[in-house]
Order: sequence, then C-alpha cells, then structure tokens
Amino acid sequence: MFDYENLKLIWWLIIGVLMVGFAFTDGMDMGVGGLLPFVGKTDNERRVVINTVGAHWDGNQVWFITLGGALFAAWPMVYATAFSGFYFAMMLTLFALFLRPLGFDYRSKIDNKQWRNRWDWALFVGSMVPPLVFGIAFGNLLQGVPFQFDELMRVSYTGSFFALFNPFALLAGVLSVAMVLTHGSSWLVMRTDSLVAARAAKIGQVTAIIMVASFIACGFMVVYSIDGFVVSSGLEPGGIANPTLKTVATANGAWLNNFNTMPILWLLPGLGIVMALLAALMIRLGKGALAFICSGLAASGVILTAGSAMFPFVMPSSSVPNHSLTMWDAVSSELTLKLMLVAVVVLLPVVLAYTIWCYYRMWRTVTVAEIDQNSHSAY
Repeated sequence: MFDYENLKLIWWLIIGVLMVGFAFTDGMDMGVGGLLPFVGKTDNERRVVINTVGAHWDGNQVWFITLGGALFAAWPMVYATAFSGFYFAMMLTLFALFLRPLGFDYRSKIDNKQWRNRWDWALFVGSMVPPLVFGIAFGNLLQGVPFQFDELMRVSYTGSFFALFNPFALLAGVLSVAMVLTHGSSWLVMRTDSLVAARAAKIGQVTAIIMVASFIACGFMVVYSIDGFVVSSGLEPGGIANPTLKTVATANGAWLNNFNTMPILWLLPGLGIVMALLAALMIRLGKGALAFICSGLAASGVILTAGSAMFPFVMPSSSVPNHSLTMWDAVSSELTLKLMLVAVVVLLPVVLAYTIWCYYRMWRTVTVAEIDQNSHSAY
C-alpha cells in the first residue's frame, strides 16, 4: 500500500486539509459570532445573524474535533508537547468554546433584553477567543517553543504563559481574527438582507484590509527578525519516531528555504493576499457568494503558507533545537497511520456529502420579516 515515509507525508497533508476545512467552516461561524453585537442593532436583527449559522455551527465544529483527534492519533508527541506548552491557552480556548453552545441554546429562552444581550456578548467572546489563541499559537510555533525532552523522553516546558504574548505572536493573532471576521462578513452579506448585510459589508472591507496588512507584516518579520529552523543532519524520513536523533540549526530567513527551493510555493502567500483583496472588492459590490469563496481561499492561503514555510517542522524547540518535532519523527506507528488512513478514506467523503447536503437543504436568505413571523423559533 504505502510505506512509512509516504504515510507520514500523507498525514501531514490530511492535517493540513483539516485545518483548512476548519477555517473554511467553523471560521465562518466564529466570524459571524464576532460580528453579532455590531451588525445586529435590534433583537430581531441579531436573531437573523444567529439563524444564518444556527443550523450549521455544531456540524462545523466537527472539523475542529476531528483535527484534535487526528493530532492525538497521528502526532502524539506534538499533542502532548502542545498541551504542556500551551496548557493555559488551551484551557482558555476550551472555556471560551463552552460559551457558544450555551449562547445558541439559551439566549432566546427568556424574552428579556438584558438576558439576550449578555448571551450575545458571550457568543462574541466564545467566537473571538479561539481564533485569537490559534493565531498566537502559530506565531509562537514560527519562533520556536521552549521545550525539551529528558533521557526518558519526558517533555518539560520552560516558558511562561505571558511569554506567549510577544509582538509577533500578537500580530499573528490579529491576522487570525481579521481572517475569520472577513469570512463571517462574507457569509452575512450572502445570507442576510438589507441593513444587516450592509453593516457586515462595511466591517468586512476593513477586516480584509487588516488581514492583508497583518499578513504582509508577519511575512516581513519572519524574513528579517525571526530565525527559522533547518535540519542539518540525522533525520530519516522513513526511520523510527525519535525526535532527539537529528541535528537542527537556526538561521535568519530559514523559513523561506522551502519557497526558494520550490518557487511555486510563492503562489500560496499570493493566494492569501490576492483573495483577501478580492473578498473586500466582492463585499463592496454585494457579491456575497464570490466574497465568501474568496475569503475562504484567502484563509487557506494563509494557513498553507505557514505550513509550507515550516515543513517538515511541526513544533520547533527554541530551548534545544535538536529536540524539535517534525512530521517525520513525531508520528505514530506505521500500523496506526494505515488504519487511520482507511478510516479517513471511508468517512471523509461521508462527512463532506452530509455537510454539502445540509447547506443545500437549508440555503436561503434570512430576513427580519421571517423572524417576525416565527417569534418562537429556537434562535
């Protein structure tokens, strides 16, 4: 079937696809949640916003759950090390995510303005904290995370929670938040009418420009002020999973090595920039469907740019670079990867077909008039 080396590469690609799928789907409804208090001025307008994602948000969250499961099963060392280094950040994300199902389920249970307003802001927090944390996490990954292994392969983290909030990581967080807000704006322009769509369009144009500016700024910082990681010797793509056997060096601008070796990869940051600008233009023209496709492709370009720059690294170590985790030496056994690949081949088409069917069956423009006629609906 596939040898161990090819299985490692396939699972790197699968996890990349899951990240893109998460950004495209759950990133959309997180963006909508972040926009909720600002594009809906009345309770009915906010219910319009919520109803555009009410039938989909929990299904979209499956991409996030699947991504977490894939990381645990395919890259167990990465999963364990990430929870050591990013433990408080992960807990912050988890508790923020708790607010989303509670907000969706409970905001309309009581017809009280203060009650609903508080849940709307809870949805805002639950939608904005995760992309902010994810962006900050990626910013720290590009700089290297302070961890190392002992002789028994036990990981120890030597950094602090507040050290995660460095300038580059915060800029990456801004990029991540702007990315989901642009995607959410495109969705609302496509799925809502009149005033809500107009407000979303105004915000979406601004966030798209912020996304482009922060993406370019991150690129300049990666080139001129952040050392990248390079494997100099000892790494065997088809060898055993032991991250301590290789030699890793750091060098300024090293994260560009893959782009210089394969110039076609420059299309990825180009995709992120051009599609974000096109999304802003389509939002301005009221072309919601085209804007949504463009913003989704822009998010994909950003994620794939980061992944391609770091390849084959998954979690570099700033404490002991030789202990950095790569896709070649931080993976599960060959049998585990084979069994999981079979499950993906069987189940992923089912998930995609079900998702597409749900969007098709529930597709419509949500209006204030509809909300007025259905005052007792769930949302």
